[in-house]
Amino acid sequence: MPPELVIRGGSVVDGTGAPARRADVAIAGDRIEAVGELPDSGCPVLDAEGCVVAPGFINVLSHGYETLQLDPRGLSDLYQGITTEIFGEGRSLGPVTGKMADIVGGEPQQYGVRTSWPRLSEFLGDLEKAGVGMNVGSFVGAENLRMPFAGNEDRPLTDDELAAACELLDSELADGALGVGSALIYSPGSYASTEELIAYARVLARHDALYISHIRGESDRLLESVDELIRIARESSARAEIYHLKASGRENWPAMNSVYERVEEARTAGIQVTADVYPYEAGSTFLSAFIPPKFHEGGHGELAARIADGETRAAIKTAIGSPGTDWDNLYLGSGGADGILLLGDGDLKGRTLAEVSATWGDSDPLDTLLDIVAAHPKLLVAEFTSSEAHVLRALRFPWVSVCTDSEALAAEPPFTDTSIHPRTYGAFARVAGRYVREGVLTLEQAVRCMTSLPAENLRLADRGVVRPGAFADLTVFVPEEVQDNATYLEPHRYADGMRHVLVNGRIAFQDGKPTGTLAGRALRRRR
Repeated sequence: MPPELVIRGGSVVDGTGAPARRADVAIAGDRIEAVGELPDSGCPVLDAEGCVVAPGFINVLSHGYETLQLDPRGLSDLYQGITTEIFGEGRSLGPVTGKMADIVGGEPQQYGVRTSWPRLSEFLGDLEKAGVGMNVGSFVGAENLRMPFAGNEDRPLTDDELAAACELLDSELADGALGVGSALIYSPGSYASTEELIAYARVLARHDALYISHIRGESDRLLESVDELIRIARESSARAEIYHLKASGRENWPAMNSVYERVEEARTAGIQVTADVYPYEAGSTFLSAFIPPKFHEGGHGELAARIADGETRAAIKTAIGSPGTDWDNLYLGSGGADGILLLGDGDLKGRTLAEVSATWGDSDPLDTLLDIVAAHPKLLVAEFTSSEAHVLRALRFPWVSVCTDSEALAAEPPFTDTSIHPRTYGAFARVAGRYVREGVLTLEQAVRCMTSLPAENLRLADRGVVRPGAFADLTVFVPEEVQDNATYLEPHRYADGMRHVLVNGRIAFQDGKPTGTLAGRALRRRR
């Protein structure tokens, strides 16, 4: 097939970790036709002189499932060279059935878009049909398997319910879902036992699908939570990945040495365990996650009622002020109210919890926290609990990939009406730019951990590499110019350095500007 486009004069970093080599890349339809020194065929040319040509970056953990419905361009990610978004941490937009359908239908919506589909493949298919800038794929949220039966109740599934949940998962995997994504810090996901998760993972093993988890604890219970994930993988024979690997709270940072040792030992024993990271010292989650899961039973309405009850409110405050034995205490891990930056809107935007508490005249910042949660259940915060030094060390392991753990959006209203974590605009650019220039990774290593490594873990066929026959998801960038610009106080700032980005052979970003082309597709796991 004659080429329809040639990327000429660049240095190809093919995603495998192989050394860069000067080569042209010819594209026919949605695939790479040839890589090498190519003659002039008279077809259109994209100039890559002085640039690196690499596979499009794969965002292993994206929360763009709602924002991409509102604005399908996903510019915060496109400016970083991201061509694939992966959803499903804890909850996915399908399958939503049984009791879960009623619960989701009654939840407040930030963007006013649809938040549930009967099947996960229907959601992804509808996103593709409407037009989306990036490829999209998803795990089945572990909550989507238990909530149809148990709703928001803190109880084990019955044998019949668990069997039905496994049948639902089996059906979704047959439709191409990537695996199961759990978020064991949040209710009702935290109500799942290890045995329940092993049951799901046994279904995953039959499909060669991935179990991926925001593990049960990242602070005091970090090691036992990593052990739980390894146990799930060992007893089920499924592959497993740790979402956004980190230790939360300065006192827990030394435990990371043991985490690396445990994962390496598991891998040596043949247990397939991987991880991903975002390259920042602060995490981000809902402020409501600072309240122990047991107070969330029944959903937000029940939580708000408990906050309003004086006796229960006092019990919640006592629990938050005490080290967590059965939950991840993010408040103490952040060092208290001064280490919690509110990413809200209005008078909350860009201020610490301590600053808001002082303005409101509260003698106890925990009262401020509870009042905010009652009124704003989906308020995001940045909690300064982690260490960038551990991120740098993690990235040097060949089993660690990269994520934004954030939405995909534009630096335009309505998105700029609220604050957000800078990783939204900068995670991949920071790795490909700053960390390469600082010698944390070679360029080839950085590209591999953002392309072929996640493509292989996710079982995405013909993605994540530059070779003939692979899909033409490509980034063309100037290494010296790649730079993340977003900060905690000014987060809505695009990254620099990308010259061209192609999605399925079509130009989505040219000469440093988005083209508006929406060539993304719904991706299925290869079998």
